[in-house]
Order: sequence, then C-alpha cells, then structure tokens
Amino acid sequence: MNTRLLLRLGFAVLVLAAIATVGNAMLTADATASDPAAAFEEGERAVDPPGETTVITTSQHGNNFLVAFAPDGTVAYYDDEYAFYNEVERVPGTNSVVYVATEHLNREQCHATEPCNRNVIERVNLTTGEREVLHERTNPRDRNQWHAIALLDDDGERIAVGDIAFDRVFVVDTETGVIDWEWEAQTDYNLSSGGVYPGDWTHLNDVEALPDGRLMVSLRNHDQVVFLDREDGLQENWTLGADGDHATLHEQHNPDYIPASGGGPAVLVADSENNRLVEYERTDGGDWKETWEWSDLDLRWPRDADRLPNGHTMVVDSNGGRVFELDTEGEIVWQVEMKGAYDVERFGVPADRDGIETARELGLPGETAQDTSARESVPEPRDVPAGSIGALEGVVPSILLNGLLYVLPPWFGIRELAATGVLLVAGMVWAGAELRWRGFRLRSPIERRRE
Repeated sequence: MNTRLLLRLGFAVLVLAAIATVGNAMLTADATASDPAAAFEEGERAVDPPGETTVITTSQHGNNFLVAFAPDGTVAYYDDEYAFYNEVERVPGTNSVVYVATEHLNREQCHATEPCNRNVIERVNLTTGEREVLHERTNPRDRNQWHAIALLDDDGERIAVGDIAFDRVFVVDTETGVIDWEWEAQTDYNLSSGGVYPGDWTHLNDVEALPDGRLMVSLRNHDQVVFLDREDGLQENWTLGADGDHATLHEQHNPDYIPASGGGPAVLVADSENNRLVEYERTDGGDWKETWEWSDLDLRWPRDADRLPNGHTMVVDSNGGRVFELDTEGEIVWQVEMKGAYDVERFGVPADRDGIETARELGLPGETAQDTSARESVPEPRDVPAGSIGALEGVVPSILLNGLLYVLPPWFGIRELAATGVLLVAGMVWAGAELRWRGFRLRSPIERRRE
C-alpha cells in the first residue's frame, strides 16, 4: 500500500479519536457540571442555614450567576442574565445589594467594529426582585470587564468603580451620571511594570472604601494593594507588595481592610496564585508584617476573604469549587459547592468595619498545606478525581494550572487535555506533510518547489 496513504490513514485515525474523546466527554457530562444555573431555584432549600443572608457571584468562562441564600438556607434570589457577575455589596440597612455585571454584545449590538462588553452597576431588592441600573458603560471586549465597585454612602448614590478596561478608579454620582473624581494608574506607574499594555496591564480587580475616606485598590498584575487619598492621590508609603515580589502577594484578589479599632491597620488578602489566605498588619514603622496565613489541601485560587464580626472568615475558593466559612479554630462550619465563585457578601458586616478584628487580636490559628509540624488533627487528603486537571498540581506551574481550571469546563480532564494535544500535534504534522508532498518548502518567502 502507498506509504502516503498509510500515513494519511494514521493521521485521520488520531484526529478522529481525539475529537471523539473530547466530544464524548462533552455530550455525557452532567448538565449541572457545565450549567451552574441548573443548581438553584428560588424558594428551594439549597444549603445549610448560614444564619445571615449570603450573596455570591460567579465569574468564569461559562454560565455565571448571582445567588442569594436566606438565613434559613433557601434561595431568596437568583439571576443569570449577564455573562459575568463580579463584586457585590449590601446597601446598608436594607435587603438590597449593588453589584457589577457584564453583558457581551456583538459588533452590531454595540455599533462597533469589534465585540464589546456592556458593564452595568445594578441594584436589586432581594425581597421583591425589583432591579435598577445605576450606571453603565461599554468598552471593547478585549479590554476585559469591570470587576470592582465600592459604595461611598448609605444610599448607594455615589459609587467608586474599578475600571479594569482603562486602568483607573473613578467616582460616579449615579443620580447625575457625572464622574467627579478619578485616578489613573499611569499617573504613578510605568507601562513597563505589571502586565502587557494595552491589554491586561494592571488588571485592577478591587476597590474598597475605607472608614477614613481613602480607597484601597488591588492591582493584580502588579502584585500590589495600594491606597488612594482622593486629594493627594497614591500614598506610596502604604503600598503592600511589589511588582514581581511573589513571596508577598501573587496576583491577589479582593483585599479586606481591618481598621485600627480592631487591631489594625491590617489587610486580609486572597493571595490567589499562592493558593492561600494571608493577613498583613502595618507596623509603627510603616512596614507591613505578615501575621496570619491559612490554606488547606483543597484551597486552589481563592478570590475573596472577608473577616466577619464573630471572628469567622468567609472564603471564596474559585478553582476549589466552594465558598465556605472558617471559624476561629480554623474549622469549616458552613460551605456551598460552587465552581468559579468570585465574591461573597455576608449580611451583618458593618459598612464602617466596626467590630471587625485582626487574626492577632482573635488569636486565630494559622495553617498551611505545606506545614509539617504535628497537629491534633490532620486534613483529609484532597479528593481530586484521578482524571481531573487539578491532579496536575505540582507537575505544571500554579499560574498555568489555575488558568486552565478557570477557562475549561468541569468535564474537561486530563484525558481530554491529552486528546486535545494529540489533535493539535497530529493536525499540524499532517498539514506539514501534505504541504511537503505538494512541493512546498519553508523559505523566506514560502514558495513551491518547481520540478
């Protein structure tokens, strides 16, 4: 038989087998694994009673939603209209929340030459379901979607927005639509720092209003938490972390400020690429000192950590597929399974953070998955299915593994990853062979050999 025919048959078998492997996994996947919306219905008893209303958003590649659990564990509100849901904050003294979400628009819908994101800041009454768009802006899809908001008054009329698309923070009056203050990262940072400009340069993913009027901002791709005075701008001597100093912070999310009244100033951070929660206190000398660290064998790419008035800590474990409450003994006392969760808002936390205490004040036990010291109890081994991509931890770099877990659906495991690799390699080799058989050679420029 002709050698070329045999090779073509071999390539065809490899390509078809790889496609069949991935296709079968996709078609046989549990619907709830690829469609989180199927997991919750308003009125159902979905989780153990959290004690206070608990609102969670999800933001991953796939179907996303906002869900509110009532104190008794029933689903009080559910919405999956938008493509992404990011930060959510309670309107003080009400049963309403304000959140930032993003709708994908095609070129025709946004009257542009490329697809767009419609970023909306919306208020919803969790009791009545009444919704109101407070502010919205559209930006090119490749500039990412808004992640962060902070309410600056009890009515939610003035809001600070972390504009990830244009690397800035601005304050908008939602009654008039007027932006009356802004800070641009380019004011204080060189374009050679952080990520790639003009793509994902700062990845500005959080803004928090502090009791003293300042704003605390997370610049993920600079590995820094910075503090802004609305009159003087960046307070450089308050910056936590440094660009590339991954021992301090590595592409963090959603820092939580603890004021001096609770033993601070301190910052509790979801240190995402380091797969840990970490707390830093500011010393009398103006430095930041690490005072607490926590992780377990399941924690993978956390994106939120909030200290509660009772000393517990709410945690969003995005790629670990869970949102949980950690008590003062380091034990998980409440949990809901949810892949791709982004932010959690537990009602009952004062807007001024009064009564929130540091880990040092509370005497919280620190724990890390790498700690080899003796303990009274040892965490159970991580329950990662043998075929899960998560089983590659320790084999591939954390930043690559977390990226794969973020963008790939839950049914896509090691077998499917291997099949995709076979498909790509076989396809490229086959294409190269066909070009060579037809007389093409790699030259500059590429040309066909004349016989």
